[in-house]
Amino acid sequence: MPKMKTHRGAAKRFSVTASGKVKRSKAFASHILTKKTTKRKRNFRKATLVHSANESAIKRLIPYL
Repeated sequence: MPKMKTHRGAAKRFSVTASGKVKRSKAFASHILTKKTTKRKRNFRKATLVHSANESAIKRLIPYL
């Protein structure tokens, strides 16, 4: 059976942690920032984990990461 191809768009957006969970960056941090509070903008910088319901679908897109 041939090797699976990595979904390059997903590879740029997600990474897998040492424990096997999928890490993602937060949305809404790129523009229209004036109305957002400083605390909210600061929290956009932090990475978070993908919800368990979506984890298996994303892992299928990035098989070798």
